[in-house]
Amino acid sequence: MLNHGIIGNERILALVSPDQSIDWLCMPRFDSPSVFARLLDGQNGGCFQILESLGDADRTFAYVENTNILRSQILNEQQGYELLDFAPRIVEGLGVQSPVEIVRILRPIRGRPRLRVVFDARPDYGKTKPAVALSGESIVIRGSDIDFFLYSNLPLSFVLEGAEFFLDRPVFFVFSCYSRAKRPDLAEVNFLLESTIQGWRSWAKTCSLPTFEPALVLRSALCLKLHTYKDTGAVIAAATTSIPEAIGTQRTWDYRYCWLRDAAFVVEALRRLSHLAEGEAFIRYLCNVVESGPLQPVYALDGARKIDEEFLPHLVGYKGNGFVRIGNAAHLQKQNDLMGEIILCLETFVTDPRIVIDDGSAIFALVERLVESAIANAPEEDTGIWEFRSMLRPYTFSRAMCWAAIHRGAVIARRLNHPAHASRWQQIADIERATVLDRGYNKDLGFFTQALGGEYPDASNLLLPTIGLLDAKDPRFVSTVRQYEKLLVDRGLMLRYRNQDDFGETSSAFTICSFWWCEALALMGELDAAIELFAQLKRRANALGLYSEDIDPATGELLGNFPQAYTHVGLIHTAMTIGELLAAREGRVRAWT
Repeated sequence: MLNHGIIGNERILALVSPDQSIDWLCMPRFDSPSVFARLLDGQNGGCFQILESLGDADRTFAYVENTNILRSQILNEQQGYELLDFAPRIVEGLGVQSPVEIVRILRPIRGRPRLRVVFDARPDYGKTKPAVALSGESIVIRGSDIDFFLYSNLPLSFVLEGAEFFLDRPVFFVFSCYSRAKRPDLAEVNFLLESTIQGWRSWAKTCSLPTFEPALVLRSALCLKLHTYKDTGAVIAAATTSIPEAIGTQRTWDYRYCWLRDAAFVVEALRRLSHLAEGEAFIRYLCNVVESGPLQPVYALDGARKIDEEFLPHLVGYKGNGFVRIGNAAHLQKQNDLMGEIILCLETFVTDPRIVIDDGSAIFALVERLVESAIANAPEEDTGIWEFRSMLRPYTFSRAMCWAAIHRGAVIARRLNHPAHASRWQQIADIERATVLDRGYNKDLGFFTQALGGEYPDASNLLLPTIGLLDAKDPRFVSTVRQYEKLLVDRGLMLRYRNQDDFGETSSAFTICSFWWCEALALMGELDAAIELFAQLKRRANALGLYSEDIDPATGELLGNFPQAYTHVGLIHTAMTIGELLAAREGRVRAWT
Protein backbone atom coordinates (compact mmCIF):
# COMPACT_ATOMS: atom_id res chain seq x y z
CA MET A 1 0.00 0.00 0.00
CA LEU A 2 1.12 3.54 -0.70
CA ASN A 3 0.52 4.61 2.89
CA HIS A 4 3.94 6.21 3.10
CA GLY A 5 5.00 9.67 4.08
CA ILE A 6 7.68 11.59 2.23
CA ILE A 7 10.61 13.50 3.70
CA GLY A 8 13.24 15.55 1.90
CA ASN A 9 15.09 18.84 1.57
CA GLU A 10 15.12 19.73 -2.17
CA ARG A 11 18.08 17.46 -2.81
CA ILE A 12 16.86 14.04 -1.73
CA LEU A 13 13.49 12.39 -1.09
CA ALA A 14 12.70 9.34 1.01
CA LEU A 15 9.51 7.35 1.45
CA VAL A 16 8.87 6.22 5.02
CA SER A 17 6.23 3.59 5.81
CA PRO A 18 4.03 3.40 8.92
CA ASP A 19 6.07 0.36 10.02
CA GLN A 20 9.03 2.72 10.46
CA SER A 21 10.90 1.60 7.37
CA ILE A 22 12.62 3.82 4.82
CA ASP A 23 11.42 1.96 1.74
CA TRP A 24 12.73 4.28 -0.96
CA LEU A 25 15.73 6.60 -1.06
CA CYS A 26 17.98 7.69 -3.92
CA MET A 27 21.23 9.51 -3.19
CA PRO A 28 22.84 11.94 -3.79
CA ARG A 29 19.91 13.31 -5.83
CA PHE A 30 16.37 12.39 -6.85
CA ASP A 31 17.34 10.50 -10.00
CA SER A 32 20.40 8.73 -8.56
CA PRO A 33 20.37 4.94 -8.14
CA SER A 34 18.41 3.82 -5.10
CA VAL A 35 20.05 2.93 -1.81
CA PHE A 36 16.83 1.60 -0.27
CA ALA A 37 14.19 0.15 -2.61
CA ARG A 38 12.00 -2.17 -0.56
CA LEU A 39 9.14 -0.46 -2.36
CA LEU A 40 10.13 -2.36 -5.51
CA ASP A 41 11.54 -5.55 -4.00
CA GLY A 42 10.94 -6.62 -0.42
CA GLN A 43 13.86 -9.01 -0.38
CA ASN A 44 16.52 -7.44 -2.57
CA GLY A 45 15.67 -3.75 -2.60
CA GLY A 46 17.00 -2.85 0.83
CA CYS A 47 15.47 -0.85 3.68
CA PHE A 48 16.24 0.92 6.95
CA GLN A 49 13.69 -0.15 9.54
CA ILE A 50 13.11 0.17 13.28
CA LEU A 51 11.50 -2.98 14.67
CA GLU A 52 9.52 -3.04 17.92
CA SER A 53 7.57 -5.63 19.87
CA LEU A 54 5.15 -3.59 21.95
CA GLY A 55 2.21 -5.76 20.94
CA ASP A 56 -1.18 -4.16 21.45
CA ALA A 57 -0.34 -0.45 21.36
CA ASP A 58 -1.59 2.86 20.05
CA ARG A 59 0.27 3.74 16.87
CA THR A 60 0.24 7.14 15.20
CA PHE A 61 2.03 8.26 12.06
CA ALA A 62 1.78 11.91 11.09
CA TYR A 63 3.69 15.01 10.08
CA VAL A 64 4.97 17.40 12.68
CA GLU A 65 2.55 20.27 12.09
CA ASN A 66 3.37 22.48 9.10
CA THR A 67 6.60 20.64 8.28
CA ASN A 68 7.93 17.79 6.15
CA ILE A 69 9.11 15.95 9.27
CA LEU A 70 7.45 12.62 10.08
CA ARG A 71 6.69 11.46 13.61
CA SER A 72 5.78 7.89 14.55
CA GLN A 73 4.56 7.22 18.08
CA ILE A 74 3.97 3.79 19.59
CA LEU A 75 2.56 3.56 23.12
CA ASN A 76 1.06 0.94 25.40
CA GLU A 77 0.43 1.12 29.13
CA GLN A 78 3.99 0.20 30.10
CA GLN A 79 6.22 1.36 27.25
CA GLY A 80 6.38 3.79 24.39
CA TYR A 81 8.60 5.86 22.16
CA GLU A 82 8.61 8.19 19.17
CA LEU A 83 10.60 8.23 15.94
CA LEU A 84 11.31 11.45 14.06
CA ASP A 85 12.41 11.21 10.41
CA PHE A 86 13.64 14.17 8.37
CA ALA A 87 16.18 15.50 5.91
CA PRO A 88 17.94 18.56 7.37
CA ARG A 89 16.94 21.87 5.82
CA ILE A 90 18.60 24.76 7.63
CA VAL A 91 17.80 28.39 6.85
CA GLU A 92 20.96 30.51 7.02
CA GLY A 93 20.53 34.17 6.16
CA LEU A 94 18.90 34.39 2.74
CA GLY A 95 19.87 30.82 1.83
CA VAL A 96 19.05 27.27 2.81
CA GLN A 97 21.51 24.50 3.60
CA SER A 98 20.33 21.06 2.47
CA PRO A 99 22.93 18.40 3.27
CA VAL A 100 22.48 15.09 1.46
CA GLU A 101 21.53 13.06 4.50
CA ILE A 102 18.62 11.54 6.39
CA VAL A 103 18.25 11.81 10.16
CA ARG A 104 16.28 9.44 12.40
CA ILE A 105 15.79 10.18 16.11
CA LEU A 106 14.36 7.69 18.61
CA ARG A 107 13.07 9.11 21.89
CA PRO A 108 11.72 7.12 24.86
CA ILE A 109 8.34 8.28 26.12
CA ARG A 110 7.43 5.58 28.63
CA GLY A 111 9.42 2.72 30.15
CA ARG A 112 12.35 1.09 28.34
CA PRO A 113 11.06 -0.40 25.07
CA ARG A 114 13.19 -3.02 23.34
CA LEU A 115 13.97 -2.20 19.73
CA ARG A 116 16.04 -3.55 16.87
CA VAL A 117 17.47 -1.93 13.75
CA VAL A 118 17.35 -3.49 10.30
CA PHE A 119 19.92 -1.59 8.26
CA ASP A 120 20.09 -3.16 4.81
CA ALA A 121 21.56 -0.68 2.35
CA ARG A 122 21.56 -1.89 -1.27
CA PRO A 123 23.21 0.78 -3.45
CA ASP A 124 22.82 0.91 -7.23
CA TYR A 125 19.30 -0.52 -7.21
CA GLY A 126 20.53 -3.59 -5.31
CA LYS A 127 22.42 -4.91 -8.32
CA THR A 128 25.24 -6.24 -6.15
CA LYS A 129 25.68 -6.86 -2.44
CA PRO A 130 27.71 -3.98 -1.01
CA ALA A 131 30.74 -4.16 1.24
CA VAL A 132 29.69 -2.99 4.71
CA ALA A 133 32.28 -2.36 7.39
CA LEU A 134 33.10 -0.36 10.50
CA SER A 135 35.42 2.53 9.85
CA GLY A 136 36.21 4.72 12.81
CA GLU A 137 32.94 6.13 14.11
CA SER A 138 30.79 5.15 11.15
CA ILE A 139 29.48 2.25 9.12
CA VAL A 140 30.73 2.57 5.54
CA ILE A 141 28.76 1.10 2.66
CA ARG A 142 30.68 0.52 -0.55
CA GLY A 143 29.26 -1.12 -3.62
CA SER A 144 28.75 1.61 -6.17
CA ASP A 145 30.49 4.76 -7.37
CA ILE A 146 29.57 6.50 -4.11
CA ASP A 147 30.30 5.58 -0.53
CA PHE A 148 27.60 6.00 2.10
CA PHE A 149 28.06 6.53 5.83
CA LEU A 150 25.88 5.77 8.84
CA TYR A 151 26.56 7.52 12.14
CA SER A 152 24.83 6.77 15.42
CA ASN A 153 25.22 7.15 19.18
CA LEU A 154 24.08 3.52 19.44
CA PRO A 155 26.95 1.02 19.40
CA LEU A 156 27.44 0.35 15.70
CA SER A 157 27.79 -3.37 16.33
CA PHE A 158 24.12 -3.36 17.40
CA VAL A 159 23.24 -1.98 13.98
CA LEU A 160 25.39 -4.40 12.02
CA GLU A 161 24.18 -7.42 13.98
CA GLY A 162 20.54 -6.32 14.29
CA ALA A 163 20.82 -6.79 18.07
CA GLU A 164 18.05 -5.72 20.44
CA PHE A 165 18.60 -2.77 22.72
CA PHE A 166 16.72 -0.91 25.44
CA LEU A 167 15.68 2.59 24.47
CA ASP A 168 16.36 4.42 27.72
CA ARG A 169 17.81 7.59 26.17
CA PRO A 170 17.55 9.35 22.80
CA VAL A 171 19.21 7.45 19.96
CA PHE A 172 19.96 8.98 16.59
CA PHE A 173 21.04 7.80 13.15
CA VAL A 174 22.50 10.01 10.43
CA PHE A 175 22.72 8.39 6.98
CA SER A 176 24.84 10.48 4.69
CA CYS A 177 26.92 10.79 1.52
CA TYR A 178 29.50 12.62 3.59
CA SER A 179 32.38 11.30 5.60
CA ARG A 180 32.65 13.36 8.78
CA ALA A 181 35.82 14.03 10.70
CA LYS A 182 33.96 12.93 13.81
CA ARG A 183 30.59 11.50 14.70
CA PRO A 184 27.79 14.04 15.24
CA ASP A 185 26.55 14.29 18.80
CA LEU A 186 23.01 14.51 20.17
CA ALA A 187 23.19 18.27 20.56
CA GLU A 188 24.00 18.70 16.86
CA VAL A 189 21.22 16.33 15.80
CA ASN A 190 18.69 18.14 18.01
CA PHE A 191 19.83 21.43 16.47
CA LEU A 192 19.24 20.01 12.99
CA LEU A 193 15.75 18.91 14.04
CA GLU A 194 14.71 22.19 15.62
CA SER A 195 16.20 24.26 12.79
CA THR A 196 14.41 22.12 10.20
CA ILE A 197 11.11 22.47 12.04
CA GLN A 198 11.48 26.24 12.18
CA GLY A 199 12.59 26.41 8.54
CA TRP A 200 9.56 24.53 7.26
CA ARG A 201 7.19 26.50 9.49
CA SER A 202 8.65 29.77 8.27
CA TRP A 203 8.07 28.64 4.68
CA ALA A 204 4.52 27.54 5.51
CA LYS A 205 3.75 30.94 7.08
CA THR A 206 4.38 32.66 3.77
CA CYS A 207 1.80 30.54 1.90
CA SER A 208 -1.24 32.52 0.80
CA LEU A 209 -3.90 29.87 1.41
CA PRO A 210 -7.49 29.73 0.17
CA THR A 211 -10.37 29.80 2.63
CA PHE A 212 -11.53 26.45 1.26
CA GLU A 213 -9.61 23.42 2.60
CA PRO A 214 -6.54 25.46 3.59
CA ALA A 215 -4.88 22.65 5.59
CA LEU A 216 -5.08 20.22 2.66
CA VAL A 217 -3.70 22.88 0.31
CA LEU A 218 -0.81 23.56 2.68
CA ARG A 219 0.11 19.87 2.83
CA SER A 220 0.04 19.78 -0.98
CA ALA A 221 2.24 22.88 -1.13
CA LEU A 222 4.76 21.31 1.25
CA CYS A 223 4.72 18.19 -0.91
CA LEU A 224 5.35 20.20 -4.09
CA LYS A 225 8.25 22.01 -2.45
CA LEU A 226 9.95 18.64 -1.93
CA HIS A 227 9.79 18.00 -5.69
CA THR A 228 11.92 21.06 -6.50
CA TYR A 229 15.66 20.51 -6.97
CA LYS A 230 17.48 23.46 -5.49
CA ASP A 231 20.78 22.98 -7.32
CA THR A 232 19.34 23.62 -10.80
CA GLY A 233 15.70 24.72 -10.47
CA ALA A 234 14.37 21.51 -12.02
CA VAL A 235 11.08 20.08 -10.75
CA ILE A 236 10.48 16.33 -10.79
CA ALA A 237 7.15 14.68 -11.58
CA ALA A 238 7.28 12.19 -8.68
CA ALA A 239 9.73 10.68 -6.20
CA THR A 240 9.56 7.11 -7.52
CA THR A 241 9.87 4.86 -10.51
CA SER A 242 7.86 1.86 -11.71
CA ILE A 243 4.87 1.86 -9.39
CA PRO A 244 2.40 0.59 -12.01
CA GLU A 245 -0.67 2.45 -13.21
CA ALA A 246 -2.44 -0.91 -12.94
CA ILE A 247 -1.21 -4.09 -11.30
CA GLY A 248 -0.18 -6.80 -13.75
CA THR A 249 0.71 -4.42 -16.58
CA GLN A 250 3.78 -2.92 -18.20
CA ARG A 251 2.49 0.57 -17.43
CA THR A 252 5.51 1.41 -15.31
CA TRP A 253 7.52 4.58 -15.76
CA ASP A 254 10.35 6.50 -14.12
CA TYR A 255 9.09 9.91 -13.01
CA ARG A 256 12.23 11.20 -11.27
CA TYR A 257 12.94 13.72 -14.02
CA CYS A 258 11.83 17.18 -15.02
CA TRP A 259 8.85 17.20 -17.37
CA LEU A 260 8.57 20.79 -18.56
CA ARG A 261 4.78 20.50 -18.58
CA ASP A 262 4.49 19.24 -15.02
CA ALA A 263 7.12 21.68 -13.78
CA ALA A 264 5.29 24.64 -15.32
CA PHE A 265 2.09 23.60 -13.55
CA VAL A 266 3.95 23.14 -10.24
CA VAL A 267 5.59 26.55 -10.22
CA GLU A 268 2.31 28.21 -11.21
CA ALA A 269 0.52 26.51 -8.30
CA LEU A 270 3.27 27.69 -5.94
CA ARG A 271 3.11 31.20 -7.42
CA ARG A 272 -0.62 31.34 -6.68
CA LEU A 273 0.31 30.48 -3.10
CA SER A 274 2.81 33.40 -3.13
CA HIS A 275 5.98 31.36 -3.54
CA LEU A 276 7.89 32.87 -6.43
CA ALA A 277 11.48 31.70 -5.94
CA GLU A 278 10.69 28.22 -7.29
CA GLY A 279 9.37 29.70 -10.53
CA GLU A 280 12.33 32.02 -10.97
CA ALA A 281 14.70 29.07 -10.48
CA PHE A 282 12.73 26.97 -12.98
CA ILE A 283 12.86 29.75 -15.58
CA ARG A 284 16.66 29.81 -15.24
CA TYR A 285 16.68 26.03 -15.71
CA LEU A 286 14.36 26.41 -18.68
CA CYS A 287 16.60 28.98 -20.37
CA ASN A 288 19.53 26.60 -20.03
CA VAL A 289 17.78 23.55 -21.49
CA VAL A 290 16.19 25.51 -24.34
CA GLU A 291 19.62 26.72 -25.42
CA SER A 292 20.92 23.13 -25.48
CA GLY A 293 18.95 22.14 -28.58
CA PRO A 294 15.42 21.37 -29.83
CA LEU A 295 12.81 21.40 -27.09
CA GLN A 296 11.98 17.99 -25.65
CA PRO A 297 9.34 16.97 -23.08
CA VAL A 298 11.62 15.83 -20.26
CA TYR A 299 15.17 16.40 -19.06
CA ALA A 300 17.45 15.16 -16.32
CA LEU A 301 17.85 17.30 -13.21
CA ASP A 302 21.08 18.79 -14.53
CA GLY A 303 19.50 19.52 -17.91
CA ALA A 304 20.97 16.47 -19.65
CA ARG A 305 18.91 15.60 -22.73
CA LYS A 306 19.59 11.86 -22.86
CA ILE A 307 17.85 9.73 -20.24
CA ASP A 308 17.78 6.33 -21.89
CA GLU A 309 15.18 3.86 -20.65
CA GLU A 310 16.14 0.39 -19.44
CA PHE A 311 14.64 -2.46 -17.40
CA LEU A 312 16.01 -3.78 -14.10
CA PRO A 313 14.90 -7.43 -14.22
CA HIS A 314 16.64 -8.31 -10.93
CA LEU A 315 13.95 -6.36 -9.03
CA VAL A 316 10.54 -8.06 -8.73
CA GLY A 317 8.71 -4.75 -8.89
CA TYR A 318 5.97 -3.16 -6.81
CA LYS A 319 3.82 -5.98 -5.38
CA GLY A 320 5.67 -8.36 -7.70
CA ASN A 321 4.47 -6.51 -10.78
CA GLY A 322 7.88 -6.57 -12.51
CA PHE A 323 8.79 -4.19 -15.34
CA VAL A 324 11.01 -1.96 -13.23
CA ARG A 325 12.33 0.82 -15.45
CA ILE A 326 14.89 3.57 -15.04
CA GLY A 327 15.21 6.41 -17.51
CA ASN A 328 12.33 7.50 -19.70
CA ALA A 329 11.93 7.26 -23.47
CA ALA A 330 9.55 10.24 -23.40
CA HIS A 331 12.60 12.44 -23.96
CA LEU A 332 12.45 11.30 -27.60
CA GLN A 333 8.79 12.18 -28.08
CA LYS A 334 7.14 15.08 -29.86
CA GLN A 335 4.61 16.77 -27.55
CA ASN A 336 3.20 19.94 -29.03
CA ASP A 337 1.43 21.15 -25.90
CA LEU A 338 4.75 21.99 -24.19
CA MET A 339 5.07 25.47 -25.65
CA GLY A 340 1.67 26.40 -24.28
CA GLU A 341 2.34 25.36 -20.71
CA ILE A 342 5.71 27.10 -20.67
CA ILE A 343 4.36 30.33 -22.16
CA LEU A 344 1.47 30.32 -19.66
CA CYS A 345 4.03 29.95 -16.89
CA LEU A 346 6.21 32.73 -18.28
CA GLU A 347 3.26 35.07 -18.72
CA THR A 348 2.21 34.85 -15.09
CA PHE A 349 5.75 35.66 -13.97
CA VAL A 350 6.29 38.46 -16.49
CA THR A 351 3.02 40.13 -15.48
CA ASP A 352 3.40 39.61 -11.71
CA PRO A 353 4.31 43.02 -10.21
CA ARG A 354 6.27 41.33 -7.42
CA ILE A 355 8.88 40.10 -9.89
CA VAL A 356 11.45 42.42 -11.40
CA ILE A 357 12.54 41.41 -14.90
CA ASP A 358 16.18 42.45 -15.19
CA ASP A 359 16.63 41.30 -18.78
CA GLY A 360 13.43 41.55 -20.76
CA SER A 361 15.29 40.85 -24.00
CA ALA A 362 16.37 37.40 -22.78
CA ILE A 363 12.82 36.55 -21.73
CA PHE A 364 11.43 37.75 -25.04
CA ALA A 365 13.99 35.75 -27.00
CA LEU A 366 12.76 32.64 -25.17
CA VAL A 367 9.12 33.59 -25.76
CA GLU A 368 9.76 34.23 -29.46
CA ARG A 369 11.40 30.85 -29.89
CA LEU A 370 8.52 29.07 -28.14
CA VAL A 371 5.79 30.93 -30.01
CA GLU A 372 7.37 30.37 -33.40
CA SER A 373 7.76 26.70 -32.50
CA ALA A 374 4.06 26.55 -31.58
CA ILE A 375 3.12 28.15 -34.90
CA ALA A 376 5.23 25.66 -36.84
CA ASN A 377 4.11 22.61 -34.86
CA ALA A 378 0.41 23.37 -34.41
CA PRO A 379 -0.68 21.57 -37.64
CA GLU A 380 1.65 18.64 -36.95
CA GLU A 381 0.65 15.38 -35.27
CA ASP A 382 2.26 14.51 -31.94
CA THR A 383 2.16 11.96 -29.11
CA GLY A 384 -0.02 14.17 -26.92
CA ILE A 385 -0.17 14.95 -23.22
CA TRP A 386 -0.59 11.25 -22.35
CA GLU A 387 2.63 10.36 -24.16
CA PHE A 388 1.24 7.68 -26.46
CA ARG A 389 4.31 5.90 -27.72
CA SER A 390 3.16 5.09 -31.24
CA MET A 391 -0.14 6.93 -31.74
CA LEU A 392 0.66 10.16 -33.56
CA ARG A 393 -2.53 12.20 -33.90
CA PRO A 394 -3.66 15.84 -34.22
CA TYR A 395 -4.64 15.91 -30.52
CA THR A 396 -7.15 18.57 -29.56
CA PHE A 397 -5.42 19.50 -26.32
CA SER A 398 -2.05 19.84 -28.08
CA ARG A 399 -3.57 22.17 -30.70
CA ALA A 400 -5.33 24.16 -27.97
CA MET A 401 -2.06 24.60 -26.10
CA CYS A 402 -0.36 25.76 -29.28
CA TRP A 403 -3.10 28.39 -29.49
CA ALA A 404 -2.41 29.31 -25.85
CA ALA A 405 1.30 29.71 -26.60
CA ILE A 406 0.63 32.01 -29.54
CA HIS A 407 -2.15 34.02 -27.85
CA ARG A 408 -0.33 34.47 -24.53
CA GLY A 409 2.89 35.11 -26.41
CA ALA A 410 1.16 38.09 -27.98
CA VAL A 411 0.22 39.31 -24.50
CA ILE A 412 3.84 39.09 -23.39
CA ALA A 413 5.04 40.79 -26.58
CA ARG A 414 2.77 43.76 -25.87
CA ARG A 415 3.98 43.82 -22.28
CA LEU A 416 7.64 43.84 -23.36
CA ASN A 417 7.02 46.45 -26.11
CA HIS A 418 7.12 44.32 -29.25
CA PRO A 419 3.90 45.45 -30.97
CA ALA A 420 4.68 44.00 -34.40
CA HIS A 421 5.17 40.52 -32.94
CA ALA A 422 2.06 40.91 -30.83
CA SER A 423 -0.10 41.85 -33.83
CA ARG A 424 1.12 39.00 -36.05
CA TRP A 425 0.90 36.40 -33.32
CA GLN A 426 -2.60 37.43 -32.32
CA GLN A 427 -3.85 37.11 -35.90
CA ILE A 428 -2.47 33.57 -36.06
CA ALA A 429 -3.89 32.80 -32.61
CA ASP A 430 -7.38 33.79 -33.76
CA ILE A 431 -7.16 31.32 -36.65
CA GLU A 432 -5.89 28.57 -34.34
CA ARG A 433 -8.72 29.12 -31.86
CA ALA A 434 -11.30 28.83 -34.60
CA THR A 435 -9.66 25.60 -35.78
CA VAL A 436 -9.82 24.01 -32.33
CA LEU A 437 -13.43 25.04 -31.74
CA ASP A 438 -14.53 23.90 -35.19
CA ARG A 439 -12.64 20.62 -35.52
CA GLY A 440 -12.16 19.71 -31.86
CA TYR A 441 -15.87 19.73 -30.97
CA ASN A 442 -18.02 16.92 -32.37
CA LYS A 443 -21.58 18.25 -32.64
CA ASP A 444 -23.07 14.80 -33.13
CA LEU A 445 -21.40 13.37 -30.02
CA GLY A 446 -21.72 16.55 -27.98
CA PHE A 447 -18.16 16.78 -26.68
CA PHE A 448 -14.64 17.88 -27.45
CA THR A 449 -12.80 14.88 -28.80
CA GLN A 450 -9.34 13.51 -28.13
CA ALA A 451 -8.15 14.40 -31.64
CA LEU A 452 -9.39 16.95 -34.14
CA GLY A 453 -12.20 15.37 -36.14
CA GLY A 454 -12.14 12.42 -33.73
CA GLU A 455 -14.67 10.44 -31.76
CA TYR A 456 -13.10 9.62 -28.38
CA PRO A 457 -13.48 11.61 -25.15
CA ASP A 458 -10.35 12.82 -23.37
CA ALA A 459 -10.20 14.38 -19.90
CA SER A 460 -7.43 16.80 -20.85
CA ASN A 461 -10.10 18.84 -22.64
CA LEU A 462 -11.53 19.72 -19.22
CA LEU A 463 -8.72 22.30 -19.07
CA LEU A 464 -9.94 24.27 -22.09
CA PRO A 465 -11.72 26.97 -20.02
CA THR A 466 -8.79 27.36 -17.62
CA ILE A 467 -6.47 28.26 -20.50
CA GLY A 468 -9.07 30.70 -21.84
CA LEU A 469 -10.08 28.95 -25.05
CA LEU A 470 -13.77 29.25 -24.18
CA ASP A 471 -15.96 30.02 -21.20
CA ALA A 472 -16.84 27.17 -18.85
CA LYS A 473 -20.53 28.04 -19.26
CA ASP A 474 -20.32 27.74 -23.03
CA PRO A 475 -22.91 25.11 -24.07
CA ARG A 476 -20.24 23.13 -25.89
CA PHE A 477 -18.17 22.79 -22.75
CA VAL A 478 -21.15 22.05 -20.50
CA SER A 479 -22.20 19.33 -22.92
CA THR A 480 -18.65 17.96 -22.91
CA VAL A 481 -18.66 17.65 -19.12
CA ARG A 482 -22.06 15.94 -19.14
CA GLN A 483 -20.91 13.44 -21.75
CA TYR A 484 -17.60 12.79 -19.99
CA GLU A 485 -19.51 12.04 -16.79
CA LYS A 486 -21.29 9.28 -18.70
CA LEU A 487 -18.31 8.01 -20.70
CA LEU A 488 -15.23 8.47 -18.50
CA VAL A 489 -16.38 8.38 -14.87
CA ASP A 490 -16.05 5.08 -13.01
CA ARG A 491 -17.33 4.99 -9.42
CA GLY A 492 -16.80 8.69 -8.89
CA LEU A 493 -13.39 8.92 -10.58
CA MET A 494 -12.52 10.37 -13.98
CA LEU A 495 -10.42 8.27 -16.37
CA ARG A 496 -8.13 9.94 -18.91
CA TYR A 497 -9.73 8.19 -21.89
CA ARG A 498 -11.35 4.85 -22.77
CA ASN A 499 -9.87 4.08 -26.17
CA GLN A 500 -7.05 1.60 -26.53
CA ASP A 501 -3.49 2.86 -26.35
CA ASP A 502 -0.08 1.22 -26.88
CA PHE A 503 -0.69 -1.19 -24.01
CA GLY A 504 -4.36 -2.01 -24.51
CA GLU A 505 -7.21 -0.62 -22.43
CA THR A 506 -6.57 1.56 -19.39
CA SER A 507 -8.49 0.80 -16.20
CA SER A 508 -7.14 3.18 -13.58
CA ALA A 509 -8.31 6.73 -13.01
CA PHE A 510 -5.61 9.38 -13.44
CA THR A 511 -6.15 11.27 -10.21
CA ILE A 512 -5.67 14.82 -11.47
CA CYS A 513 -8.46 14.30 -14.02
CA SER A 514 -10.98 14.09 -11.20
CA PHE A 515 -9.73 17.42 -9.85
CA TRP A 516 -10.03 18.90 -13.35
CA TRP A 517 -13.62 17.65 -13.41
CA CYS A 518 -14.23 19.17 -9.99
CA GLU A 519 -12.83 22.55 -11.02
CA ALA A 520 -14.85 22.45 -14.25
CA LEU A 521 -18.06 22.01 -12.25
CA ALA A 522 -17.16 25.00 -10.10
CA LEU A 523 -16.43 27.18 -13.14
CA MET A 524 -19.68 26.05 -14.78
CA GLY A 525 -21.55 27.47 -11.80
CA GLU A 526 -22.30 24.10 -10.18
CA LEU A 527 -20.46 25.03 -7.01
CA ASP A 528 -22.31 22.74 -4.60
CA ALA A 529 -21.67 19.75 -6.85
CA ALA A 530 -17.99 20.72 -7.02
CA ILE A 531 -17.77 20.92 -3.21
CA GLU A 532 -19.40 17.51 -2.87
CA LEU A 533 -17.01 15.97 -5.41
CA PHE A 534 -14.01 17.58 -3.71
CA ALA A 535 -15.09 16.01 -0.41
CA GLN A 536 -15.12 12.61 -2.11
CA LEU A 537 -11.70 13.19 -3.65
CA LYS A 538 -10.32 14.32 -0.30
CA ARG A 539 -11.05 10.86 1.07
CA ARG A 540 -8.98 9.30 -1.74
CA ALA A 541 -5.68 10.57 -0.30
CA ASN A 542 -3.68 8.40 2.04
CA ALA A 543 -3.78 9.08 5.77
CA LEU A 544 -1.11 11.78 5.42
CA GLY A 545 -2.95 13.70 2.69
CA LEU A 546 -0.72 12.47 -0.15
CA TYR A 547 -1.87 11.30 -3.58
CA SER A 548 -0.37 8.99 -6.16
CA GLU A 549 -0.75 9.29 -9.91
CA ASP A 550 -3.65 6.83 -10.27
CA ILE A 551 -6.47 5.21 -8.33
CA ASP A 552 -8.08 1.85 -9.08
CA PRO A 553 -11.82 2.70 -9.19
CA ALA A 554 -12.78 -0.87 -8.26
CA THR A 555 -10.69 -1.07 -5.08
CA GLY A 556 -9.73 2.49 -4.27
CA GLU A 557 -6.06 1.45 -4.21
CA LEU A 558 -3.51 4.16 -4.87
CA LEU A 559 -1.35 3.27 -7.87
CA GLY A 560 1.20 4.96 -10.08
CA ASN A 561 4.24 6.91 -8.96
CA PHE A 562 4.05 8.56 -5.59
CA PRO A 563 3.57 11.20 -4.48
CA GLN A 564 2.54 12.71 -7.78
CA ALA A 565 3.26 16.43 -8.03
CA TYR A 566 0.73 16.89 -10.84
CA THR A 567 -2.11 15.57 -8.66
CA HIS A 568 -1.30 17.99 -5.86
CA VAL A 569 -1.24 20.82 -8.39
CA GLY A 570 -4.78 19.86 -9.41
CA LEU A 571 -5.90 19.86 -5.78
CA ILE A 572 -4.41 23.32 -5.14
CA HIS A 573 -5.96 24.93 -8.23
CA THR A 574 -9.34 23.35 -7.57
CA ALA A 575 -9.42 24.38 -3.91
CA MET A 576 -8.42 27.94 -4.78
CA THR A 577 -11.08 28.18 -7.50
CA ILE A 578 -13.79 26.85 -5.18
CA GLY A 579 -12.66 29.17 -2.40
CA GLU A 580 -12.78 32.25 -4.63
CA LEU A 581 -16.20 31.37 -6.03
CA LEU A 582 -17.57 30.60 -2.58
CA ALA A 583 -16.35 33.94 -1.29
CA ALA A 584 -17.98 35.73 -4.22
CA ARG A 585 -21.26 33.83 -3.76
CA GLU A 586 -21.40 34.54 -0.06
CA GLY A 587 -20.29 38.14 -0.33
CA ARG A 588 -17.12 37.63 1.72
CA VAL A 589 -15.19 40.48 0.14
CA ARG A 590 -13.16 41.18 3.28
CA ALA A 591 -11.48 38.86 5.74
CA TRP A 592 -13.81 39.83 8.61
CA THR A 593 -17.10 39.54 6.74
